[in-house]
Amino acid sequence: MIGRLNHVAIAVRDLNAAVATYKNALGAKVTDPTPQPEHGVTVVFVELPNTKIEFLEPLGENSPIAKFLERNPDGGIHHVCYEVDDILAARDQLKAQGARVLGDGNPKIGAHGKPVLFLHPKDFLGTLTELEQV
Repeated sequence: MIGRLNHVAIAVRDLNAAVATYKNALGAKVTDPTPQPEHGVTVVFVELPNTKIEFLEPLGENSPIAKFLERNPDGGIHHVCYEVDDILAARDQLKAQGARVLGDGNPKIGAHGKPVLFLHPKDFLGTLTELEQV
């Protein structure tokens, strides 16, 4: 079921500072910021040869990233995202095995314009896990 690692998401307080760090210190190629109001974040992607790093900056006080940053003032890894061929089949298989799908259990459109789901961190070694259909 699980495919390749699509991205690792890092919550940040200051998107511009995070981008500057990766561009200046690491010479990274970084996309332009994209607001995702339906998810309460603004995102940029650091493009790597084999995967991506996603920076998440809160978009408003009610952003789940704002809540994450309250608990983790310096930011940090927020989630990992794996690719799946069929997100509904993956969801159904995981639920049958007892995994909890966050939200209403239905896929939403993610930052790449593809269906995504999030899985409860307590079911996956303390790590918030995103699945993205490719």
